[in-house]
Amino acid sequence: MINVIGLGYIGLPTALMMASHGVEVVGTDYNQQLVATLNAGKTTFKENGLDELFQSALRAGIRFTNQYQVTDTYIVSVPTPYDKFSKKIDACYVSSAVRDVLKVCPKGATLVIESTVSPGTMDKAVRPIIEEAGLKIGEDIHLVHAPERIIPGNMVFELLHNNRTIGADDPAIGEKVKQAYASFCQGKIVVTDIQTAEMTKVVENTFRAVNIAFANELAKICRHDGMDVYKIIEICNLHPRVNILQPGPGVGGHCISVDPWFLVGDYPALTKVIWESMKVNDSMPEFVLERIYEIMKEKGITDLSRVGLYGLTYKENVDDVRESPTLQLLECQEKHLAEPLKVYDPLIKKEIVKHQYQNLDAFLQDVDLVVIMVGHDEIKSNMDKLKGKIVLDTRKVCDLPGTYTI
Repeated sequence: MINVIGLGYIGLPTALMMASHGVEVVGTDYNQQLVATLNAGKTTFKENGLDELFQSALRAGIRFTNQYQVTDTYIVSVPTPYDKFSKKIDACYVSSAVRDVLKVCPKGATLVIESTVSPGTMDKAVRPIIEEAGLKIGEDIHLVHAPERIIPGNMVFELLHNNRTIGADDPAIGEKVKQAYASFCQGKIVVTDIQTAEMTKVVENTFRAVNIAFANELAKICRHDGMDVYKIIEICNLHPRVNILQPGPGVGGHCISVDPWFLVGDYPALTKVIWESMKVNDSMPEFVLERIYEIMKEKGITDLSRVGLYGLTYKENVDDVRESPTLQLLECQEKHLAEPLKVYDPLIKKEIVKHQYQNLDAFLQDVDLVVIMVGHDEIKSNMDKLKGKIVLDTRKVCDLPGTYTI
């Protein structure tokens, strides 16, 4: 049996996938309401294919509880936030989960850390806890790091098809854990050492963040001199060795917007390119806000209450608002002591900001300038409703004449 610890955006799909492919799984989370919801037969967030996977796992006998189990394998998949000032990872949730596992696990159990951590975290934050408990790593506890590699909006598909990395002190234990993931993973699974596994996950997301920063900086350059950044990128990408990404209103989620800071926090003197790239990405919400003010002045709009932001999530067609560029923009606006803008997102039913609407038509009726912050399918299929509105499209999804871009 495998006990999956943490039933959030990563832990829950992992537990469901393993259970659906013949592995006996018990999911554990400290959040009693979350566990109660799962035991009532309902998922806790929206994701393509997740409900079907959930039903399959239920039929296979998956169980959910607040209690840690006595078993031979644990997968820890809890959040790893970072300190926004020091840029260092906060491994408190991982440390807490490890301590709780050690209270119940039998001798020889395997502890798999799936949470994304910065290079060296296993040595600094996990091994000491095991040693302080009087346990010997490699005999009493086998330590493994198997970082997740999936993205909201496509989790189920990527769990099945993405390649994976298993880092282990003992290659034989690594192969054992590999077999557990191979129960469902159709991609290549590489077994390596723990530090390499830590580094590869963070480097993957850092690579993407740096490339996004280049596109965002290019957008700023082109805006300065009145050039069309999208046309320039389109032409440049005709070159067989060039693949420039699209600029946007900022970077959100708990991977690209966070993981690179782990490297900056641990290696401040060695990460100049990463540091500058992250600053560029973090500056984009304020850049969009300045663009809004420019358009308001050009169009003679004097009332901020007539400006609306479409989209609260960090990317299209997911209900995840972690590190959302829209929330960052609103925070920036609040610092300017300005009246909050109107906001609408079809996927966020709970009111999380001021002046949040729950209906597209009502939202559009009350605004003159619509800022598309997220390219949900809903807005793509309702472009006709934007006719007569001033539109600032930060995602390049609107083809109406006169549309403004960043």
